[in-house]
Amino acid sequence: MSEKNIKLKLARIQKDLSQEQLAEAVGVTRQTIGLIEAGNYNPTIRLCIAICKELETTLNDIFWEE
Repeated sequence: MSEKNIKLKLARIQKDLSQEQLAEAVGVTRQTIGLIEAGNYNPTIRLCIAICKELETTLNDIFWEE
């Protein structure tokens, strides 16, 4: 999973959240959010769901390929 997650970054920015704020909301470190956005970390489905709930979006919108 080396492809960057641009959709996550854009959704986070649209909600006016920093990596730190999103990380705190879902119970992980800022580094974890940064690694997911950079495509260097494969999050658990539980973390994916928590991120999507916080960003008010769906798994398909953020984590699934077209």
